[in-house]
This record gives sequence, C-alpha cells and structure tokens, in this order.
Amino acid sequence: MLRQRVSAVAVTLASAAWLIGVGGVAAPSPALTVMGNAHVGTDVIRSYFRAGPGGAIDEAEISAAVKALYATGLFSDVRVARTPAGLRVTVVENPTLARIAFEGNKALADKQLKSFVHSQAGGPLSRPLVHDDVERILAVYRRQGRLNAHVDPQTIRGKNGTVSLVFAIKEGGRTGISDIRFSGNTAFSSNKLKGVVKSGETNLLSRLLNNDIYDPEKAEADCDLLRRFYRAHGYPDAQASLSVPQYDESKKGLIVTFKLEEGPLYRLGTVGVASHVAAVNSGELNNLVKLRRGDVFNADAIDKTVEAMSMDLARRGEPFTTVKATTEKTHSHTINVGFAIEPGPRTYVERIEIHGNKKTQDKVIRREIAFDEGGPYNPALVQLSERRLKRLGYFKSVKFSRKNSSAPDRVVVDVAVKEQDTGLFTVSGGYSDTAGAIANVTIGDRNLLGSGESAKLSVDYGQYAKGFNFAFSEPYPLGEHLPVGVNLFANESDSNSNQAYTSTVYGGKVGVTTPLNDQLGLEWHYGLSNQSLALDPSLGTASLPVQQAAAAGPMWVSAIGSTLSYNNLDDPRHPTAGLSAVVNSDVAGLGGDVKFLRNTDDVKFYQPVTADVISLSRAQTGYIAPWGGQNLPLLNGFFGGPQLVRGFAPNGFGPRDITPGTTMDNVGGNAYWALSQEFQAPIPMLPPAFQLKAAVFADAGSLWGTGVSNYGPALSQSLNNSQAIRSSFGVGLIWDSILGPLRIDYAYPLTKGPYDVTQRLHFGYGPF
Repeated sequence: MLRQRVSAVAVTLASAAWLIGVGGVAAPSPALTVMGNAHVGTDVIRSYFRAGPGGAIDEAEISAAVKALYATGLFSDVRVARTPAGLRVTVVENPTLARIAFEGNKALADKQLKSFVHSQAGGPLSRPLVHDDVERILAVYRRQGRLNAHVDPQTIRGKNGTVSLVFAIKEGGRTGISDIRFSGNTAFSSNKLKGVVKSGETNLLSRLLNNDIYDPEKAEADCDLLRRFYRAHGYPDAQASLSVPQYDESKKGLIVTFKLEEGPLYRLGTVGVASHVAAVNSGELNNLVKLRRGDVFNADAIDKTVEAMSMDLARRGEPFTTVKATTEKTHSHTINVGFAIEPGPRTYVERIEIHGNKKTQDKVIRREIAFDEGGPYNPALVQLSERRLKRLGYFKSVKFSRKNSSAPDRVVVDVAVKEQDTGLFTVSGGYSDTAGAIANVTIGDRNLLGSGESAKLSVDYGQYAKGFNFAFSEPYPLGEHLPVGVNLFANESDSNSNQAYTSTVYGGKVGVTTPLNDQLGLEWHYGLSNQSLALDPSLGTASLPVQQAAAAGPMWVSAIGSTLSYNNLDDPRHPTAGLSAVVNSDVAGLGGDVKFLRNTDDVKFYQPVTADVISLSRAQTGYIAPWGGQNLPLLNGFFGGPQLVRGFAPNGFGPRDITPGTTMDNVGGNAYWALSQEFQAPIPMLPPAFQLKAAVFADAGSLWGTGVSNYGPALSQSLNNSQAIRSSFGVGLIWDSILGPLRIDYAYPLTKGPYDVTQRLHFGYGPF
C-alpha cells in the first residue's frame, strides 16, 4: 500500500513533466542516468532535467532541477555528477512514514496534537517538514503557558524501508504572568488599564479565571483592546505595542509590558450630517446623532451613530446607501465630525457560510444575522449581526469577513465562530439576612443542546428558607423572535427574627417578550401561584393581621401583566454608562382568590465621574391596591428593608401592628418610594482580576399603607403607619465573583420612623 502511494505521486509528477514537454520545452537529455531510486520512477526524476536549445543541460538547469527534487519532499539527498557518458543523478529517497505517534503528552491529547502536524502516515519523511511540525507543537504549548516544553522527533525503522515518527514530548510546567506593566501611560493608571486587558497576573483567583497564562495572540489582542479603550476616551492617536516578555526568576513568572503612546486628548468640535442622496433628507437623521460639541472624543460613539443611521436608512428602503464618518483634527485639539450619506454599490449577498460551530446549530446563528442570502449587502447590518452573536454569550469570538463570489455585484459572507462552554454547575454556600446559613446547587445550560434554548434549575436549602426555581426559555418559538419563558418555583420562609410566621408560595409563570428594538422590549406574562401562612406559637401571640391571614388558609393568585424594559447600558455585567429602566404592571383577579392592581418601577442611571469612579443613581416606586371589595392579603403587600433603604432589617419598616403582648409584625403596605446615590470605584493596589470594588452610598425612602381600611377596623387604634422618611449612608464592598455579584454593605441609619427595626450590616446577592 505504501509503495502504491509513492508510485502514485511519481506518476503525477511524470504526467506534469510530460505536459510541459508537450508545451514546447526541450525534452530531457537522453544522456542521463539515475541511481539510488527504489520507489520514485527513473522517468520521473529524468523529467526534472530539461536540455537547452543546443541539447545540453547547463549548470543553471541542473541547480533548478536539484532544488525542485528536494522540494517534492521525496528525497533526503540529490547529487549530480558529469561523466564522459553524460549526467549521473544519485538520489537517496526519504523513507515512507508508517505511523505518527506522541509520547509524554498529558496536557494535550494525541488527537489535538495530530491536528497541528503536517507530516502524514503514508507520505515521505521530510526533515524540514518535521522541523516545522516541532515548531507548531511548541507554539501550542506556549499558548498554554508551557514555555519550557521540549519536543524531540524520533524515528523507528520498520519493514520495507518504512519508519515510524514519534514526537517525544516534555511538557514542562505552566509559566504564569507574574507582573503586567505599562509604560508611557499618564491619562490612566496602570491599575485601570489592567482592567482593560484580558491577560491577568497570577494570584489567588487566577486558577479559576485561567487568565494568567501568557499567549502571544492574546497579548496582541490586548494591544487592540488598549487602542480601542483610548480611542473611546478621547485619545484617537493612541498606540499600543508589546515588549518582549521577561522572565522574573524571583517570582517564577513573566513580566509583560505594554508600551503606550497616548497622544493628546481631543474633544468634539462641529458635528454635522450631509446627504448626497436625493431621497434622503439629512435633517431627518439629526436626531440619531448623540454627539455634542465639547464632548470628549469617542470613536465607539461615532461607530454606533454610523450604525444607527445605516439601520434607519435600511428600514426606509435605502439598503445600498452608505454612511461614512469623517474626522478633521484642528490645532486646538478638537475634532470636527461629519456624517456623509452617499450612494453605495448595489451588492447582494450570494451566500452566508458558517463554520466553527460544533455544538450550536446553524439556524441559531442564522436567525441572529440581520440580512438574508439574496438580499442587499450592508456593512452596518454586518456589524449589527456580529454584535448580536457576541451578545448571545455562546462564543469566545465572532468574525465576519467577505469572500469573492461568482459575480462582481455578489459577495459571500463568511462567519467564523469559536464556541465556549455554556453549561453551568455550581455548589455554593453562604449567609443571607433572611435565609440565614444557606446552601445552593445550580445546574443549567444557556445553549441547551446547541438549540439556543436556556434551562436552569436552582435549589436552595437554608436555615430559615428553602425552595427551588426552574426556568426555561425559547427565544424563537415557531421561528419568530418572540422569546417565551416558563418559570416554576416553590419557596418556604420559616419564622425568624424578622417575621413570626412561616410562609409558603409555589406556582408558575409564563411570559412572551416582544422586542421593540435592540434597547426596548415588552413582555406579557401570566402567573398562577398558591400562597399560605402558618403561625409559630413558640414566638408568642401573633399580630391580628397575621392570625387572620393564617385563618384564611391557602389562596390562589391568578395575575396577568406586562413588563416594559429599556436598557442602553454600555456593558450588561460591568456598566459604566447608560440607563436601565423596568416598569412592571399586574392585575390579579382573573380567576383565583385574590384581586389587586400593582405597579412597580425601577430606574438605574450610570455615568462615569472620573476614569475609575462610576456614579449610580437609582429610583424605585411601587403601588398596589385591592379591588372588588377585598382587603389586601398580607403576603401581597410591600415590606420595607435593605432592598429599598440599606441600614434597615428585612421587614424593618412599613405599617406595623404595635398591639402590646403580640409579636408586633410588619403587616405590609400599599405604596413606597426610594432614592439612592452611589459611587463605585476599584480598590487601589488590588489587581483588577479580583473584580472587587468599593462603594459609598446614601439612601432615602418610605413605605406606608394608603388606608387603615386595608387592615380592618380591629387595627384602627394599634397600627403604626408612619410615612416618615427613612435614610442612611454607608459603605459597601462589591465582588463580581464567578457565581455572580456579591455585596456586603454597612449602613448607618440617619432618620427612621417609630418601631422601625434597623440592621447596619447587610449581605446581599446580585447588584443593588
């Protein structure tokens, strides 16, 4: 079989030589003998030596033929000598590879390594090719941080002149990055820039984050991130490059240095829109320009404006119109920005080719692409599609590129993706103000079986609380982008220092979201739940509303509602600028035992104060009212606590039964408001990889019942329904852990109402 493969190569070479001869080139000299060949035919070798016009073969032709024979990879030695009888060519054939194997490799499997090796079983053993294979294997290990890896190629002779090629590997240990440094930076601190790059230093968290291994490709990508960061913060001339990493013997790690040339800070000068397309009025696009004179230059904002205009023009039926941004620097360090609307080439998408997706189905990727095969090609829609795919969180990288097609007015769009793990499995424990000591197990997948569906099951078991939550979502039911979500839950909250009863709630909810645009969405939902309350006699005599709620027995709550959400945050996980707003409205009483109208609002506004300090302003309101002659059930009211004003205990403020001799419970209110102002900043001298931030905040708010009739005439004299403003100030520590955001806040109450319960230290999960 091996002999047949080599013979096939020889026949191919001989055929090519014959065709050249037919084309008019002089035939090989007959006075030429070949020696040493066993597998490659004599005629094949002779075909490389072509005589000149006089029938002789000069030195230039001999040199070219020898080089060509070496280039085939079939020979390890080729020698040519002139004899009285003519030319004598002596060759030493490369042995045929019987197999390729690896020894000593543990970090990388044989299958992985084989994909980087170009030598093939059945082909010739080529020393230059083996050398290149060794370099490719070493490059893979270097990307894993194994800079001391060693690869020794060895050959073992077999039968019939064949050999086995064995790569003996010593992997060595992983060399981490001990120190990341920056030179030339004055506008931003090194600690701030460490948060921009993806590479990280070796520390307590690096094993979990897996970001401290030096990778040349990753480091070059970090240079690009630095350039983009500077250009988004007023420095369009900024350049970033990488110095040769140095090994620090004392720390047993690499020192990676990024060299920066910042250039001057620029602000915006004039900003204008000019249309060179008759059907487009530039004035109609002015409202899409969010840039203002005097603002710090922001290349990202310019790109987003171009994209917004292109999308608007495509919706108006002008898909071939292009938007070009022009910038003009002035001597006063301002940049004039112009947006030109110009007619573009009428190019159509011939085909969309997708590769790199082993798990994710093609249809999941195609439905996020904002253009179709056969439709107009628009660069702005390409950028939008790329951003949509990245936002899914299924891929490490997404890259769109153009390829040649069958016609000048056609284009093939190539979509290359690299997938990442979307599964989730965590086991965690901690402490909560309401649940006490608590353990949690969560399992799920954001891209279930590559379908784009999401499923997650979370089980909690705590000192005072236990329950589960199962969520499933399908973003494209029946092929339409109307995300459907299903949620099943059950929670039990035992009596504790904050409540003198046990509450149980279980049920489900289904919702359908209508995306109005990339930032605005409307969800319609229906929920059905059962709620009940049980007394704890060991804590004493419960308040009358609690006794009444327990005596009423289980109640079904059937509610339909909507949630309007707006989000233009610059980063969903680490926002520094933008607005997030959620308005939720529900009507209960379409079936079930409970009737109420409820509305809640939550608005967060982020803006940078300095390069490191972020301002967060938040406003919350809520109102609930029973209807149909009912009183509001206790479990459906609002309860004031640290989610509104930090420094107060769960159920710490709001209407309270103060009847002497009872447990004096918070019985829930109908209305609340809360305002908060917070400043967040990374902790100085702490590596950004720790994702730890400090916060300073001030909160104020109130919660009350809108009428004593809600609680019945028995409480008319014993209900404390203070509308006093509760306020506090404090400090916090925020950790963006791999399990999600965790917070510890210490707040000092400034003002409070009578009978309010304060609690200065608060542990929380999730962003405030």
